[in-house]
Amino acid sequence: MTVARILAEKGTTVATVAPNRTMDEAIHLLAEKRIGAVVVSDDQGKVIGILSERDVMRALAEAGAAAFDAPVSRYMTAKVTTCTRSTTIEEVMQVMTEGRFRHLPVVEDGQLTGVVSIGDVVKRRIAAVEAEHQAMRDYITMA
Repeated sequence: MTVARILAEKGTTVATVAPNRTMDEAIHLLAEKRIGAVVVSDDQGKVIGILSERDVMRALAEAGAAAFDAPVSRYMTAKVTTCTRSTTIEEVMQVMTEGRFRHLPVVEDGQLTGVVSIGDVVKRRIAAVEAEHQAMRDYITMA
């Protein structure tokens, strides 16, 4: 299974925030959308960073309440690992595990086209394993 299939099932809508928006605005967006990360993008839709719950916690630990008024660009993760629609679930799991992050923007031709989370990957992986087990059970009962 590839990222394209995940996006076909869940959709391609991505919560984004401009780098000059405040941390307070980004935190409210995370809460409103009930998500763990927001992609930071420029006016042309190019990914320039990602702000995760971990980044928010680091900002608060470093600056306290003053972090709320700071621009997202100050605390976002600027070195963003991305994938493409053709990336396999196995590759996504490996990248997420090695990088120790839970959200992976999907980029095609320099443009943001979606985002996959560890929850998306685990959900599809469990479904695939269950389907394999059912096929094995069906095969055994037919024999």
